[in-house]
Amino acid sequence: MSTQGPLAGVDEIECVTPDLNGVPRGKVMTGAGFAEGRRLQMARGVLLQCIMGGYPAARYYGSDDGDLALVPDPQRIYRLPWGESPRALAICDAVELDGRGSALSTRVLLKRVLQRYAAHGWAPVVATELEFYVFARQADPAQPFELPAGELGYGAFSVSSHNGLHPFFSEVYRCMAQLGLPRDTFMHEMGVSQFEINLLHGDALLLADQTFLFKHLLKEVGLRHGLSVVCMAKPLARMPGSSLHIHQSVVRRDDGSNLFSDAHGKATDAFSHFIGGQQAAMAELTALLAPNVNAYQRYFHPYASPNNACWSHDNRAAGLRVPASHPSARRLENRLPGADANPYLAIATVLAAGLHGIEQQRAPSAPLQGEFEVPENFTLPCTLPDALERLKRSELAVELFGSEFIEGFVATKALELCSFMDEITPWERRILAAQV
Repeated sequence: MSTQGPLAGVDEIECVTPDLNGVPRGKVMTGAGFAEGRRLQMARGVLLQCIMGGYPAARYYGSDDGDLALVPDPQRIYRLPWGESPRALAICDAVELDGRGSALSTRVLLKRVLQRYAAHGWAPVVATELEFYVFARQADPAQPFELPAGELGYGAFSVSSHNGLHPFFSEVYRCMAQLGLPRDTFMHEMGVSQFEINLLHGDALLLADQTFLFKHLLKEVGLRHGLSVVCMAKPLARMPGSSLHIHQSVVRRDDGSNLFSDAHGKATDAFSHFIGGQQAAMAELTALLAPNVNAYQRYFHPYASPNNACWSHDNRAAGLRVPASHPSARRLENRLPGADANPYLAIATVLAAGLHGIEQQRAPSAPLQGEFEVPENFTLPCTLPDALERLKRSELAVELFGSEFIEGFVATKALELCSFMDEITPWERRILAAQV
């Protein structure tokens, strides 16, 4: 590796890869060691690390808990614009020691989905919309989140409503520019101190990397300003949840034309089948898009956070929405993932389901408009236990992502669920203790 460009004068490189939850995991290497191409190894089980720490049984990641290699993507090396000393970050693939991409790596899974598209001569184009809350630093997690000092609070789509957080957002914008993260739009969302960024559409792997890096940026910059940036799906009761909407189209690699529109600007059969594939798969794959207990609290209040696999033209009550657009930009927006979703896994899931629909010529339902009742066959699991049970029994999930990953995912999430069930909530103490 060259020490020029983003590595010039860098003392340390954060070599990271996303774990099952999309959390950056890895090691810090010296700039000299990185430039020499020294191999960096990490325990295989780290890819299945629980969100609260700890691991499922060793059989899910190899009973000897051996190593894998972290192999940097040379196109994803960034000089970090925060911190006291010169430092860089390299997004890595998790590779088995025999050279195969690890079946437990969500970045590798996404790359394999993209290879399936490439075999048809196609390439997905993706854009992500990430919502998040900005709160004051809270020392006691048993207390509700608090509004930052100076934040104006409510004001959906107000262009001035984050003036109280101006220093924080100024640094976010500066860091994005230095990292080469192009932003399309930035706005205040419907919740108190809730914001949304739309990342500019492009290559699916690039957008997953950019979303992963942006979430890391938010946390780091927030810490420097004494703030807590929260990407939970539902951090506040009686407030809107936070989503990770994924816009998807597919282009032909030879001429860049949109597979979803014909020469006359009409929707193609491929577009219908792409929708049909996602409709058919979403209930079985819900846990991959809503991976935490808290995600189902977002689904429980479905305004602008639909909990169904219906599709519609420009209707935000549907889980699958076709936005109004020019035929060249015809796309499907999947509104089901929460902000807590792993962007690699969420993008891989929706794209794999869409491609399966094209290959199997899955016909979609009729679109639903206005206010509608959700047909029973398009309802989604409403709790994490239900979603994990559906995933565990899904032959399609194994077909798309392999049994090793699905079994490891379910095992990790079962541990996280057990940890949650060990806690007694304030509601239980406040209501049940007084009444039963």
